Amino acid sequence: MQHEIVEAIPLLDEKGNLTQPGYAKKLLPVYERRAVKAGAYRLKEWDYYYVGNDRFGAAMTIADNGYMGLDSISFLSFQGTPWQITKSPMRAFPMGGTALPATSAEGTSAISGKGYALVFIADGTRRVLTAHMDKFRGQDAIDIWVELTEEPEESMVICTPFRKKGHFYYNQKINCMRARGAVKIGAEEYTFDPSDSFGVLDWGRGVWTYHNTWYWGSASGLVNGEPFGFNIGYGFGDTSAATENMLFYKGKAHKLSEVTFNIPMNGKKEDYLKPWTFTSDDGRFEMDFMPVIDRASNTDFKVLKSDQHQVFGRFTGTAVLDDGTKIQIKDFMGFAEKVENKW
Repeated sequence: MQHEIVEAIPLLDEKGNLTQPGYAKKLLPVYERRAVKAGAYRLKEWDYYYVGNDRFGAAMTIADNGYMGLDSISFLSFQGTPWQITKSPMRAFPMGGTALPATSAEGTSAISGKGYALVFIADGTRRVLTAHMDKFRGQDAIDIWVELTEEPEESMVICTPFRKKGHFYYNQKINCMRARGAVKIGAEEYTFDPSDSFGVLDWGRGVWTYHNTWYWGSASGLVNGEPFGFNIGYGFGDTSAATENMLFYKGKAHKLSEVTFNIPMNGKKEDYLKPWTFTSDDGRFEMDFMPVIDRASNTDFKVLKSDQHQVFGRFTGTAVLDDGTKIQIKDFMGFAEKVENKW
């Protein structure tokens, strides 16, 4: 039995530990930075948005990871010969100075550096994302403007403890937001239309242990004209109180148990571009996954390491809602990733 948090509570107690490990369907636990007992160099906060459709997508990140800030812009094309560009400038020792909001519901997240800027504004009714970077593709700059609306009533919220005292991960994933806007790269323009384009927010705040490997998958779209999506993942912290696996249909969240990512192997290494499968212990999430492109990056400074494979592709299979309704999807665009960090 997974523990559901159903009322507003302080996220942390006087020792900096979670008051209630578990999940919620709204952002009920209240995060306060002053309640964190770890040093500023260990606190990790980020806002990550992905906006996409069947043809292309864009990802934007503002992250303050204590001793290292990471800001990122990606563009991916899924048509013809798939391609992607990711640029991720790093900042030394922001130590919380990025001043990201303590709630995902409203506020401004903003950062700028040499030749780039990102601004995310949430006003309670919509989210407006803007990004610019010089020389994103050769000499071509990239400019992004996106408006996200029709935020679902429910989302995935999870409070995950680590076995080390004072360490925790507080996370919200909001799927199925309608997206309107455009990406310009040089003379080319790619338009997001709310009829077929959706956004997801990955909002994270926490004190992490040093070495972690996590798995995360997400997708948003339409099934028979209705918004449908899912969030799946595992691999970090103590998830005995709850997993982050959820389905979303018509604005409502449906809780899943355990989901396993079956990534094909080539010898002792993952072969990320071969077909994957996903299975659940409750039989409610059974999927095939046909990769299109691997947005891979590997930064290894020995003490600091980030080995990332975010694979975009198409899901085909069955998801079962809480009431037993079966949702069949075919070639449903989304992504699944494996990330190892020493941070």
